[in-house]
Amino acid sequence: MQQVRLVSADDKLVVALTGEIDSATSEDLYAEVAAMYQNDKKDVVFDCAGLEFIDSTTLGTFVKIFKNLKADGNKLILKNMRPRIKKLFEICALDRIMEFD
Repeated sequence: MQQVRLVSADDKLVVALTGEIDSATSEDLYAEVAAMYQNDKKDVVFDCAGLEFIDSTTLGTFVKIFKNLKADGNKLILKNMRPRIKKLFEICALDRIMEFD
């Protein structure tokens, strides 16, 4: 089960992710984040402390979100990521284009 929750919308949109996000739920993640972003276009920070699992489809979803933000001049920042999940981003060289905090 996944949960996407807007934690803060001050200078950045801070979105907490929990649980597992895979091919069955990644479109839900995209839809929820896209709706938040459309209402308040600014940098998006994903707090991944509670994120337990992602798959390759979810990586693609992060890329899609990243491209949308970049087109508007905004950033995607990932923080509190577990080492085994961060490793997936590194294997795909996404750590070179996305920010980690």
